[in-house]
Amino acid sequence: MSSSPLTATPSPLLPAKSKSPPSHHAPLLSYLPHCTSLRALAQLHAVAVKAGLHAHPAFVTRLLTLCTEQGAAPAHLAYARQVFDRIPHPGDVVWYNTLLRGYARGVGAGAGAARVFVRMLEEGVAPDTYTFVSLLKACAAARAGEEGRQAHGVAVKAGAAEHEYVVPTLISMYAECGDARAARVMFDRMDGECVVSYNAMITAAVRSSRPGEALVLFREMQAKGLKPTSVTLICVLSACALLGALELGRWIHDYIRKINLDSLVKVSTALIDMYAKCGSLEDAIGVFQEMESRDKQAWSVMIVAYANHGYGKEAISMFEEMKKQGIKPDHVTFLGVLYACSHSGMVSEGLQYFDSMREYGIVPGIKHYGCVTDLLARSGQLERAYKFIDELPIKPTAILWRTLLSACGGRGDVDMGKRVFERILELDDSHGGDYVIFSNLCANTGRWEEMNMVRKLMSEKGVVKVPGCSSIEIDNMVHEFFSGDGRHPQSQEARRMVDEVIEQLKLVGYVPNTSHVFHVEMGEEEKAASLRYHSEKLAISFGLLNTSPGTTLRIVKNLRVCPDCHSMAKLVSMVFNRQIILRDLNRFHHFEGGVCSCGDYW
Repeated sequence: MSSSPLTATPSPLLPAKSKSPPSHHAPLLSYLPHCTSLRALAQLHAVAVKAGLHAHPAFVTRLLTLCTEQGAAPAHLAYARQVFDRIPHPGDVVWYNTLLRGYARGVGAGAGAARVFVRMLEEGVAPDTYTFVSLLKACAAARAGEEGRQAHGVAVKAGAAEHEYVVPTLISMYAECGDARAARVMFDRMDGECVVSYNAMITAAVRSSRPGEALVLFREMQAKGLKPTSVTLICVLSACALLGALELGRWIHDYIRKINLDSLVKVSTALIDMYAKCGSLEDAIGVFQEMESRDKQAWSVMIVAYANHGYGKEAISMFEEMKKQGIKPDHVTFLGVLYACSHSGMVSEGLQYFDSMREYGIVPGIKHYGCVTDLLARSGQLERAYKFIDELPIKPTAILWRTLLSACGGRGDVDMGKRVFERILELDDSHGGDYVIFSNLCANTGRWEEMNMVRKLMSEKGVVKVPGCSSIEIDNMVHEFFSGDGRHPQSQEARRMVDEVIEQLKLVGYVPNTSHVFHVEMGEEEKAASLRYHSEKLAISFGLLNTSPGTTLRIVKNLRVCPDCHSMAKLVSMVFNRQIILRDLNRFHHFEGGVCSCGDYW
């Protein structure tokens, strides 16, 4: 390719046959990188059209690249597509690949990517491996499984499906689109050992809430002598966070130090998230303080960590410090701030922060609306919360109404509960917890006929309640206990320990809290017996039985902790001199000396 003033920085991607335009138009290319707004780009493009440069390979390539680079706004991608569509017969594979790469970085852009690819085939331009990688990534981002399968078929015909870059992308695409079987088939057909493919499978396992499988793959990777990348370790840390496996997370942290990846901001951010979700806020703070530089994500994750552990004031203080340092908050940051206000009862502050989101150009999402609903509902403002959901600018989800239903159960407001329950059934009638909360609410207020109708409806629809499950990590092994059953090999020992613990707690005033057990045919003793072997009690007792005195017990519960188990944990922390850190569906509870960090506000 001949050198030209237009291409001061020659690109190997430009076709060799392209001719350089007259040198007096050279400034156009040099101006392109300085166009920081879409308006400026459009103005420069208009000049290029007048100069007859709008279809020149060098100009088009750079314009498309600018509009599709990482972090570009959706409007830039849309403009790039308009520019591209006005070229009569685009024949440069680089242009197609650049556009597809832009779609791959977007969200929900699978259809747009597919249309670009179809035009590519119609124009007779042969796709290469970069084409398929970007196309498959775009399909994965949009969860466009059907388009992804079709792209796979074309890749097979083109002889690109077995390429070392395409195979991992296929695995990711199938996994992201929910086809775990196809992802596994592709993985098992790999030739040789590929870290990227392992990363794809581990990432897929974590995103589909299969942390155990992710850890098995990681161990398999190590056994084969494959060196993990930062992507591998970030995903494995996420798996530890999902399991609450603190000791394993600490081991991985040591490993990260040994291979000198602890200086990477994204790795440190994943460590903060892991420690916080595994119940060790102290370790999370330690990692944050040791970071030499912190980006928006690191600050946001630390704010969320404080919020989930019930340290609302600390979360707000960190948010204000973040702003002082000139770091602009994003939607995740505000999620942490709203969590903090919700979990700490700071209603007016939470509403003020919610209103301030638009000052930063952030449009609230469904999770932000959920936080505000929770904020109002927890404080007893049920009618206001109902009105807030009902008047949202977007269609409310069942999860939003579910948040309010839970508060109705806690407040004993059966009339509001009925209104909310009916709204939930319109959206999703398959969630067992909704029926249980409302039927219990009816029973608590003596509406036995209504309670029986709800339970009959639940039975007719085949809806079942999700069983309570609590896990505890001891000696790098995670032990799971389900309420009332004997699946764990040491369940009998755990049950006997529960009996011993309860007898000791009775000496200091423990009385089973049966206020949330609603069965007409049950007497008080039967109600108490139904609470005795809840999963939290089994996990705590197993921990007392298998750890040395003074060891902190860290429990992860899949549902909200019940009032009786909450009371029991407070007394255990006092009688047995143990700190208990329990993560339930909503937040962390730190039990120490007979007191919980939530202040019984949960």
